Amino acid sequence: MRVILERSNLLKSLNHVHRVVERRNTIPILSNVLLEAEDSALRLKATDLDLEVTETTPAQVERAGATTVPAHLLYDIVRKLPEGAEVMLRTDEDGNAMSVIAGRSSFRLQCLPQADFPQLTAGSFTHSFRIQSSALKKLIDKTQFAISTEETRYYLNGIYLHAIERDGKLRLRSVATDGHRLARAEMEAPAGCEGMPGIIIPRKTVGELQKLVDDPETTVFIELSDTKIRFTIGAVVLTSKLIDGTFPDYQRVIPTNNDKRMVIDRESFARAVDRVSTVSSERGRAVKLSIADGQLTLAVNNPDSGSATEELPAEYDAEPLEIGFNARYLLDVAAQLSGGNALFLLADAGSPTLIADTDDEDTLYVLMPMRV
Repeated sequence: MRVILERSNLLKSLNHVHRVVERRNTIPILSNVLLEAEDSALRLKATDLDLEVTETTPAQVERAGATTVPAHLLYDIVRKLPEGAEVMLRTDEDGNAMSVIAGRSSFRLQCLPQADFPQLTAGSFTHSFRIQSSALKKLIDKTQFAISTEETRYYLNGIYLHAIERDGKLRLRSVATDGHRLARAEMEAPAGCEGMPGIIIPRKTVGELQKLVDDPETTVFIELSDTKIRFTIGAVVLTSKLIDGTFPDYQRVIPTNNDKRMVIDRESFARAVDRVSTVSSERGRAVKLSIADGQLTLAVNNPDSGSATEELPAEYDAEPLEIGFNARYLLDVAAQLSGGNALFLLADAGSPTLIADTDDEDTLYVLMPMRV
């Protein structure tokens, strides 16, 4: 194999694929990126056996061929080469090593044979649809913070994507929960979502996807089945296994009769929570909300270090209420809201609270209270 390409093109593609590769691997080939040069392009592929990313970039192919080299090492080399450099990738005749040459810099990397590189067999996809990258980004960004990290409840370690009918219209909805909070976002379902299976996209796949949908003008082509999902975003193709589990009936934890309504300035609220939680301990991050006519008082009491209170004006005309929440969870939700005001729908001190954006009907958050 002998191929010449722009450093910027190679770096951009390596940046997309090398992140999938785990730094510690018991199987040596999984530390490598597969390079395939043919026609006038170089194709790069990396996998961890659950997730596979490929990207094709323009290149001057002088001799077609394929090999695999350490992914993180190649990325670090290319990253440190001067901007605007032309990079030559050339394998030895025996295929055991590859040279990376740019100007006066030359590196030799050990290769492993292309034949050993595992392929993530996609099988057949039952459903496919196109979605604007900005819409997909919103579905992910608004919910991913609530994904559980508890490995025993593996079916919560991802975003539940499914189609649902609401008010006679088909909607595409994403949901994530860790048992303490729940995030839900939705949009009008694109054509092709009809009858799609409800799927759980793993946390790592969600993280990679977030980095790929940064151009709002791009259209994303999604193909899925019960076990796999594939995203095609420009020259990048991301294929992932899905979590094999049943997502819980989240509708049951979304309260429908919370009748106490509080509207508060979102930014002022977030800043106040951040300030009073400064004195909270890592173990007990509870902040108490005392809501009375037209006023919200935030209070944190930490026996080891002190206490803090702050008052804010709020629209509220129900009976007075005291309720506690984890400060970090409140801040996470406030960060997702985009409107000027946050809407809280409350019931009592021991029941889940609904938090919504006054300017966005498509997102909804549920927070479980804490004892304070």
